[in-house]
Amino acid sequence: MGKVAIQGYKGCFHEQAARLFYAPQDISIVECNTFEDLYKAMDAGEADSAVMAIENTVSGGLLHNFDLLRREGRRVKGEVYIRIGQNLMTIPGQKLEDIKEVRTHYMAINQTRPWFEKNAPWIKLTESEDTAKSAAELARSGERGVGAVASALAADLYGLQILAPDIETHKQNFTRFLILDDSLTVPQEKIDKALICFTLPHKPGSLAQILTILSFYEMNLTRIQSLPIPGREWQYFFYIDIKFADYVRYTQALSAVRPLIEDLEVLGEYKAAL
Repeated sequence: MGKVAIQGYKGCFHEQAARLFYAPQDISIVECNTFEDLYKAMDAGEADSAVMAIENTVSGGLLHNFDLLRREGRRVKGEVYIRIGQNLMTIPGQKLEDIKEVRTHYMAINQTRPWFEKNAPWIKLTESEDTAKSAAELARSGERGVGAVASALAADLYGLQILAPDIETHKQNFTRFLILDDSLTVPQEKIDKALICFTLPHKPGSLAQILTILSFYEMNLTRIQSLPIPGREWQYFFYIDIKFADYVRYTQALSAVRPLIEDLEVLGEYKAAL
C-alpha cells in the first residue's frame, strides 16, 4: 500500500485527486498542513509520493508551488484534473431550514456565496481552516443546526448528509494536481507533456525568440508562468508546460533553445491527463 502525502485533511480534493490517479491501487493518505510539508514527509520516509495542486481554472496558478517544484528537486510524474464540486452537508435528519450556520474554507465561501444569498440568506457563513476538516469536526461533534461545505468524498467519509449538491457558482471549476512520485517510471513512448523552468538574458526579444523556436518544433505551450528571481532585479524564472506528439522533436526543441537560455531545468516529463 503506497503512502501518499496531501495538503489538507482526509476527504479533501487532494485526496480525491490521489485516489483517482492511483486507482485501482489501494493507498493510504498522509495529511500535511502545508505544501512544504509534502516534501518533508517524503524526505522523512513518511510518504512515498505526494499530490500537489498547481492551478485552478477560476483562481489561477498557485505561484508558491511553482517555486517549490524548482527548489525541492522532486520530478513531476503525472497530473490529474478534478472538477471542484462544493456540497452543503449536515448531520443526517435535518432540512435546509434547520441550518443556521455553515462552516467552511474561505475559498469555498467565495465559490458558493451566491447560492446561499439566493436559497438560504438566513445562514451565517463562517470561515474555517479547511473544507474537509469542517466536515470531520461536524461529524465528530454531531452539532445540529450547523452545516459544512466540502466534497462529496468528505460527506461519504464522515457519514454526513448532503442537503444540496454542486452549489458552486462556476460549474466549470477545475483544479490541476501534479503527482510527485520518484518510484514511477513513465515509458518514453507515453510521455507527451513536460514542465520546464529557465531564465533568460536580460535583453529585448529573448522570450519571443524562444517561443518562436518552440513553435517551429511544434511544441504546444499550454501554460507560461513567470516568477521574479530574488536579488536579480527585473529578471524572472519562466515555467512552461509543453505538450507534444513526438518525444524526439521535443528533445530537439530543448537542444535548440538551450544555447539561448540559462539555468534550464526539466521539472517533469509525463503522460498528460487531458
